[in-house]
Amino acid sequence: MTHDLTADPGRDPRLANGWLHTARFLTTAPQLEHLPALEVPEIAFVGRSNAGKSTAINTLTQQKRLAFASKTPGRTQSINLFSLGKQGATDAVLADLPGYGYAAVPREAKIRWQRVMANYLLTRPNLVAVVLLVDPRLGLTELDEALLEAIRPRVEQGLKFLLLLTKADKLTRTEANKALSIAKLQSAGGEARLFSALKKQGLDEVAMLLWRWTHEAAGPAVSDE
Repeated sequence: MTHDLTADPGRDPRLANGWLHTARFLTTAPQLEHLPALEVPEIAFVGRSNAGKSTAINTLTQQKRLAFASKTPGRTQSINLFSLGKQGATDAVLADLPGYGYAAVPREAKIRWQRVMANYLLTRPNLVAVVLLVDPRLGLTELDEALLEAIRPRVEQGLKFLLLLTKADKLTRTEANKALSIAKLQSAGGEARLFSALKKQGLDEVAMLLWRWTHEAAGPAVSDE
């Protein structure tokens, strides 16, 4: 069996999806200082508690329970890291940040986590990209806009950004096109995509995008051993 050495997961969805399928739990951190210092590129997934973040991560990695969706939205209060890479090597990391903005969470907890997330997004050295998940039926909320504003300087310095419109299967074609047009304007120079875990819409595009963002001009893989 011969292997095509020119195969590029950045342009081949089958390979990009295969790479995402290698995702495995690395660690959980209740505070920023508990996060390990890593050399490999990191992509952060952020969004409101009901934006479908855990579902999107599980769909992208083709693993039903990798990202844990709390039965009580807003309860998951830690940053969870997942390693990516074949044969025991880590060539990138996904960071699942706590969902924010859920009404039942005490105001003090909201403020604390907004501060933690802002610090993470502004100071994490190996962060190369941020994926902001938004339910297009609700649009960007004040908290989404505040997060966008916070990372804008880093985006201008080269941080990649994707505004991912989840639950796109609940929109008509006209609504979806309109939502995508608005999202492109709101993405602060980043990318915008429609995504549906149910219909697997946008899956290949996002997989290839994540691979390119973590492998173009990225350093060598680090062994898990």
